[in-house]
Amino acid sequence: MKLDLLLPVSYLIQPKIMMRKKSTSASKASLVLFLCQMISALDVPLDSKLLEELSQPPTITQQSPKDYIVDPRENIVIQCEAKGKPPPSFSWTRNGTHFDIDKDALVTMKPNSGTLVVNIMNGGKAEAYEGVYQCTARNERGAAISNNIVIRPSRSPLWTKERLEPNQVREGDSLVLHCRPPVGLPPPIIFWMDNAFQRLPQSERVSQGLNGDLYFSNVQPEDTREDYICYARFNHTQTIQQKQPISVKVLSMDSLNDTIAANLSDTDIYGAKPVKERQPILLTPTGSTSNKVELRGNVLSLECIAAGLPTPVIRWIKEGGELPANRTFFENFKKTLKIIDVSEADSGNYKCIARNTLGSTHHVISVTVKAAPYWITAPRNLVLSPGEDGMLICRANGNPKPHISWLSNGVPIAIAPEDPSRKVDGDTIIFSDVQERSSAVYQCNASNEYGYLLANAFVNVLAEPPRILTPANKLYQVIANNPALLDCAYFGSPKPEIEWFKGVKGSILRGSEYVFHENGTLEIPVAQKDSIGTYTCVARNELGKIQNEVQLQVKDPTIIIKQPEYKVIQRAGQVSFECTIKHDPTLIPTIIWLKDNGELPDDERFLVGKDNLTIMNVTDKDDGTYTCIINTTLDSVSASAVLTVVAAPPTPAIIYARPNPPFDLELTGQLERSIELSWIPGDENNSPITNFVIEYEDGLHEPGVWHYQTEVPGSQTMVQLKLSPYVNYSFRVIAVNEIGRSQPSEPSEQYLTKAANPDENPSNVQGIGSEPDNLVITWESLKGFQSNGPGLQYKVSWRQKDFDDEWTSVIVANVSKYIVSGTPTFVPYEIKVQALNDLGYAPEPQEVIGHSGEDLPMVAPGNVQVHVLNSTLAKVHWDPVPLKTVRGHLQGYKVYYWKVQSLSRRNRRHVEKKILTFRGNKTFGMLPGLEPYSSYKLNVRVVNGKGEGPASPDKEFRTPEGVPSSPSFLKITDPTLDSLTLEWGSPTHPNGILTAYILKFQPINNTHELGPLVEIRIPANESSLILKNLNYSTRYKFYFNAQTSVGSGSPITEEAVTIMDEAMASRQVDIATQGWFIGLMCAVALLILILLIVCFIRRNKGGKYPVKEKEDAHADPEIQPMKEDDGTFGEYRSLESDAEDHKPLKKGSRTPSDRTVKKEDSDDSLVDYGEGVNGQFNEDGSFIGQYSGKKEKEPAEGNESSEAPSPVNAMNSFV
Repeated sequence: MKLDLLLPVSYLIQPKIMMRKKSTSASKASLVLFLCQMISALDVPLDSKLLEELSQPPTITQQSPKDYIVDPRENIVIQCEAKGKPPPSFSWTRNGTHFDIDKDALVTMKPNSGTLVVNIMNGGKAEAYEGVYQCTARNERGAAISNNIVIRPSRSPLWTKERLEPNQVREGDSLVLHCRPPVGLPPPIIFWMDNAFQRLPQSERVSQGLNGDLYFSNVQPEDTREDYICYARFNHTQTIQQKQPISVKVLSMDSLNDTIAANLSDTDIYGAKPVKERQPILLTPTGSTSNKVELRGNVLSLECIAAGLPTPVIRWIKEGGELPANRTFFENFKKTLKIIDVSEADSGNYKCIARNTLGSTHHVISVTVKAAPYWITAPRNLVLSPGEDGMLICRANGNPKPHISWLSNGVPIAIAPEDPSRKVDGDTIIFSDVQERSSAVYQCNASNEYGYLLANAFVNVLAEPPRILTPANKLYQVIANNPALLDCAYFGSPKPEIEWFKGVKGSILRGSEYVFHENGTLEIPVAQKDSIGTYTCVARNELGKIQNEVQLQVKDPTIIIKQPEYKVIQRAGQVSFECTIKHDPTLIPTIIWLKDNGELPDDERFLVGKDNLTIMNVTDKDDGTYTCIINTTLDSVSASAVLTVVAAPPTPAIIYARPNPPFDLELTGQLERSIELSWIPGDENNSPITNFVIEYEDGLHEPGVWHYQTEVPGSQTMVQLKLSPYVNYSFRVIAVNEIGRSQPSEPSEQYLTKAANPDENPSNVQGIGSEPDNLVITWESLKGFQSNGPGLQYKVSWRQKDFDDEWTSVIVANVSKYIVSGTPTFVPYEIKVQALNDLGYAPEPQEVIGHSGEDLPMVAPGNVQVHVLNSTLAKVHWDPVPLKTVRGHLQGYKVYYWKVQSLSRRNRRHVEKKILTFRGNKTFGMLPGLEPYSSYKLNVRVVNGKGEGPASPDKEFRTPEGVPSSPSFLKITDPTLDSLTLEWGSPTHPNGILTAYILKFQPINNTHELGPLVEIRIPANESSLILKNLNYSTRYKFYFNAQTSVGSGSPITEEAVTIMDEAMASRQVDIATQGWFIGLMCAVALLILILLIVCFIRRNKGGKYPVKEKEDAHADPEIQPMKEDDGTFGEYRSLESDAEDHKPLKKGSRTPSDRTVKKEDSDDSLVDYGEGVNGQFNEDGSFIGQYSGKKEKEPAEGNESSEAPSPVNAMNSFV
C-alpha cells in the first residue's frame, strides 16, 4: 500500500500482496500467492484529525540526484526531505562513515529537514566536499535511506598551450582539424566559429564530428582562411574556452601548374588534370569494423565521415533487420545515425556506406545494448492489521541481470534484528502473523555493473478500533424521486464491518431498495416520503464498536404551474410575463429572469415582481427570449417565452437631428497627470444627448491626429482626465444622441506635461525563430505619447528556459525586432522587453515564452495502416511521431494518396497526388472520393511550422468493386418493320468486372402512354444486339445499364421507331397518282381560275391606265418598288412556281400571310396591272408587260419546271 501525506489516502490493491486474517494452521506459500490476489485492503480516509493521530514510518519525499555535479562557486545544497509520524530525525554518512555536521562550521542542516547546506561562498572549497553521501530518516517506526549521492564539482580547465602550424593542403585533398578540448566535468559542448563569432558553415563536404574535430571530405579554394577556432562551452560554469586559431591554405591545381610551367617546359605537366578525383575512404571510424556499447534507454549515436572527390554520400543500413522507423533520425548530413530510447532489440551490426561516382567503401559497427537495472515490480508500502499476512516484491531487470539485496531500516537484512513474522525468499519478503513490532522500512537494492536502483517500502502494522468520521446527526435533504446518499466515513484496523439501521430500534437494512457502498455510504436510489427518518450506521471490528446517526428529509419538487407565454407588443407599450410556482413550504425559492440567456438590462423599465416580469415603454431592443429560473437549495426549474416588438401606429412626424457641437471648452486644475475639462452643450435638436465623447491630440508626437480619450453621460459637462507624461495635449468634445454624433467642438488650449520614466513596456512580445539557429524577438513598439519622454529605447533580454540561469541582454534603438543567432533548434526561451528613455526604465516586464527556429521534422509517422470501409472510402491510421523529433510546433499530419491503376482496365495513367491535412496530433483520417476497384498508394508526413517531414513508406491498398457508370453511348440503327439494331460502348468507369448488360424497353403509343416493360440480360462481352419481333411503326423507349457483382449502374435511355408497313405506304402514294384524284384537283383549280377572272373583270370596269401613273398615285409602302435582293416580292409567284418551290414567306416579308396584298393596304391588286398572275417584274419593280405593250400571255420564264403541277402540289399552293 502506498501512503501519501502522513497516511495513505487509500490502501492500494496490489496483485501480489495478500492480506487475510491469521488462520490457526501455518500458512502455505502457495496459499499465500493464491489468496493475495483475492483480498482487498481497507480505505483510509483523508481526515486531518485522523492523520495526526496515526503513526507512520518515514518516507523519503525528495533527494538530490545520484550523480550531482555542483558549481564550485556556489553553495552546495544536498537535498533530503522525508515525512512520517512522529516526524523523522535525519543523519548522514560520507564515504560510508558517519558525517558529523556539528564538527564542520561550514555545514548546516535546514530546520525540520535533512537537507545539508555547505557554505562555499563563505570561504569553503567545493573540492574538499567531494564524496558519496547518504541520508537516513528515522523515527520509532523505522528508518528510510536515500540513494548514494555522489558530489563532484564541475570543472572547466583552460586549453593547454600548443603551437599550431599552418595547414597547407592541395585542392581536392581531405583535411581534419583537431579540436582536442580540455577534459571538463561535465564534458563541454564543442562548436567552430570564426573571429567574428559567426558559426562556420557546414555541409556534406565540411562537417563537425562527434569528437569535435572538423572534417573536410575535400578542400576547395574557398576553405582558405586563418580563423578556424574551436570553442568549448562548459554549461555548469557558463564559461566558454577558446582554442588558438588554426590557419588553412588551399593550394589550387591551377596555381601549381602555373608554378611548374614557370620552371619547366614539360607541357604534359602543365596540361595535367586540375583536380584528381578519387573514390571514398573513411576518415572516421578507421578500419572495416568497430564495436559500440550503449545502455538501454539512451541515445545510440553512430558516425561515419568519409573523404573523396566528388563528395561522398553516406547511407546507413542494419544488417539482417530494419532501422526502427519512429526512433531513427539522421544528423550532420546523414553522417550521424541516432536511435533514441534504445533497447536490447537494437543490438546488431550497423553498416555505413560511403559512395561517390568512382566507388564506395563501408564500415560495420557492432552494437551491444546493455542495461542498468530497471524496475519490473518496485516494492510498495504495506499497511497491515495485527495478525494479517502480506508480502513485499522487488523485481528488476537489466543486462547483466541485477543482483537483488534487502535491507531493513538501512541495515543489511542478514544482520538486522530478527523478526519471526518475516521470511526472505529472493526478491520477495513474506510476512505472516504480523504484530505492531513488525513495523519497519525495508530497502530493496538492485544493482549490476552499470548502476543500481534503491527503493524504500515500509510495513506499517496498525491496531485501531473503529472510528466514524461523518459528523453526528448530520442532516440530508433530497427532492422526492431522487437518489439519497447517506455518508458513513470510517476507519479501523482491522477493517471494520458496516451495518445500517432505520430508527432507534429498527432492524438491519437489507434488500434491493438499498445500495451499500464500500466506503460505508448508504444509497436509497428513489427516495420517497416514507424514506424520511433517522438512520444509524454501526462500525465494528475485533477492537471495538461505534455508531452514528444521520437524518433524512424528503422534500416536494418545485414546479411551474403558470409559465410565461409568447407576446406581441407595439413599441412604447407595456408587457408582462407571469411565472407562478408551487414548491415545498420548507424551501425558500429565488426567481431569476434572463433575457436571451443573459442578465436583464440595467434599465428601470424592467420591473421584477414576486411572480412576474413587467417591461414598460417597450422598444425594439426588448425583442428576444425571456426565461424565468426558480432555484432552491435542492432543485431548479425554468420556463421561457418570446417577446416580439412591432411598429406602433403612425404619429405626427417630428424632425430629429444630430446635436450641435459643444462650445466654450475650458481647462482647469492642471496637474502633472490630470486636468479638468468643462464645456457648454449645443442644441439637442429634439433628441436628448446620451453621452459626450472626449478626444485628444498630441501636438508633440502626432499633430493633426485625434484619439479617443473617454466618454461621459449626457448630463455631465465636466470631466477629470488622466494624462501621460511628455504629451502636448489639446482636447475636443463630440455630443452623441440617438440620431448620431455632432461635429467636433473647437479644440481647447494646449497643455504640455512633463517627461517621466515609461509607465509601460511593449506589448505583444513574441519569440519565433525564422531559421533553425536563430530566435527573432518582436514586439509592438510604444506609441509616441507612451514613451513618457525623449530617447525611447528597449532592453531586450533572453535566456534558455530550464537551462540558463543568467539573462543575456542588449539595448536597442526604437525598433520592434531583434534577432538572436546561434541558438539550438526549437528550444524554449524566456524573453522580456523593457522600455527605457532618458529619464530611466519602465517597470520590470513580464516574461514570455518563445521558441527558437523550427526545422523540418526528422522522422516519418510509423505503423501506417489502411482500413478500406467501402468502394469509395478508406480510413488511415498512423502512430504519432515523438514530439522531440518534430523540431517545431506540431501542426498536424498530411496524407498523400494517389491512384496507381484501375484493376479492371490494368492501364496506368498520369499520377495525380491528392493531399489531405489533419490538424493537431490526430492519428487517423478518412480518404473520401476513391474510385472503386482500383489500386492506391499513400504515405503520411508530419507537418510543423517549417514544413513537412519525411514521408512514411508507401502503403498500398485496394478498393473493392462498385457499381459501374452508365454505358458510354447507346446508338439505335437500321430500323425495319419489326427490328432495331442496338450498339453501345462500355462504361467509362466500370468500377469492377462487368458481369452483364441489362436492357429494358417498352412501347409508347400515340397518347404517350408506356406499354409493358421487357427486360433482357446480355453478356458483358457483347457490344451490339439486333432486337427482333417488334411492332411496325411503333416508338420504343430503351433503358440500358451495365452490371457488376455489386449491382447495376445508372441507365442510359434512348427512343427509336420501327418503320411503317410498306403496303400501307404504297397505298398512300398511289392515291396521289390516280386519275380521278388528278381530275378532281384540275376541276378545283379551274373553278378557282374562273373566280379570279370574274373578280378581275369586275375591278377593271373603270378602264385601264399606265402602271407608272398608278404607282405614282399610290405611295403605300407595302407596294413600293423594291430591290431584287430585298426579297419582298419573292413570294408573288405563278402557280407553277409555287408548286415547285413550296417555300414559306421570309421572316422579313411585307406580304401578308395569305400571299395577297390586302385591300385596305392598297386600293388595287397587283393583278390589275397584267395578264393574270404571270406578269414579270423589272429590277425597279415596274411591270414588264405594260411597258412592252404585250397583251397575250408570254411563256413563263425563270420557272424551274414547265411541267403541269400535280394536283397535290396545286392544293398545297392554295392552302
